[in-house]
Amino acid sequence: MFGIWEIYIKERRERNENAHNASNTDFLDVFLSNGLDDDQINWLFMELFSAGSDTTTASVEWAMAELLKNKQAMKTLEQELETEINKNPIQESQVSQLPYLNACLKETLRLHPPVPFLIHHSTEAGEIMDFVVPKNTRVLVNIWAITHDPFIWEDLELFKPERFLDSGLDFKSQNFDFLPFGSGRRMCPGLPMATRQLPLILASLIYCFDWSLPNDEEPALLDMNDKFATALQKEQPLLIVPKRKL
Repeated sequence: MFGIWEIYIKERRERNENAHNASNTDFLDVFLSNGLDDDQINWLFMELFSAGSDTTTASVEWAMAELLKNKQAMKTLEQELETEINKNPIQESQVSQLPYLNACLKETLRLHPPVPFLIHHSTEAGEIMDFVVPKNTRVLVNIWAITHDPFIWEDLELFKPERFLDSGLDFKSQNFDFLPFGSGRRMCPGLPMATRQLPLILASLIYCFDWSLPNDEEPALLDMNDKFATALQKEQPLLIVPKRKL
């Protein structure tokens, strides 16, 4: 991947060197104008792509897979969308307030947190469960383990959006049982965008289309194994067939 980007970086450097009064037109131009080297630019782009797009697409894919496997949840969500949207254009401000839609997204992020480990460091020396943690130690917080802890969650392997309807758990991590975006000063800066994008994307897909698996495959047998790349992804990409409703 870096090799491909470096071709474009080299071309842009040469173009800018030969151009007079070149204006900054995109991220790459801004990085170059600030004197960043190729290695720094490569890692910045990796961060932008992985944090800004891979996590969102992985979450939508997991949500669609879970809804296909759980017909009652799909039916309940479709009914909520049909009642609240009522053939009007889908509005971002509207879908972000739909309780069952957002419960489905929260349950998806509980079962399949896109970033299963949060990287933090200790600002002061301390002790956690009899382990001494020196100051400035890098600490990995296992979000996946928290959201699959049987002492916290009942029926933890089941997709049950209803558990979030009256729980009071939100994305802002006021409760450490549910931390899909981290917590505190170092929580994910993309939280505001994700909480607008995810409901809008999922609502549009479910409201506008009926979905099925190809070749009359049985949804209950859908492969739900995962793999970790830039985000926690399905090991086998989800292949589904849309049929337009509207």
